[in-house]
Amino acid sequence: MALAATGYFRRLTHRLTEDIDQLDAEEMMAESAHASGAQRARDCACGEEVTMYGRLRAVAACPKASAASVEAEFFDGTDAVTLVWFGRRRIAGIESGKKILVRGRLGDRNGLKVIYNPYYELQGDS
Repeated sequence: MALAATGYFRRLTHRLTEDIDQLDAEEMMAESAHASGAQRARDCACGEEVTMYGRLRAVAACPKASAASVEAEFFDGTDAVTLVWFGRRRIAGIESGKKILVRGRLGDRNGLKVIYNPYYELQGDS
């Protein structure tokens, strides 16, 4: 019983003192291991067809009439990827904090990873 209590308090202390971004990264890596076919963003190279599981950290709409788009920062616990949907001002369900599974071809925009018009599946309540 004392060993179980020690483990519990160690985990509790870890969760209370750890950086929030680090905890989020640990949670996303653990969950992505269970997502079918999900790859880690840090292991993916530009030009590859990828499937990744993670959380949307930020979502922004660029409502210019000639080039409307929605951009989201996707994080899977290992690296961030920008998701861009062209021709849209808003996408139902695409909101900060939502967990999603995305599929698409990984590209490069100014040295950062990006996927244009990815296929996505919302994953439960976040």
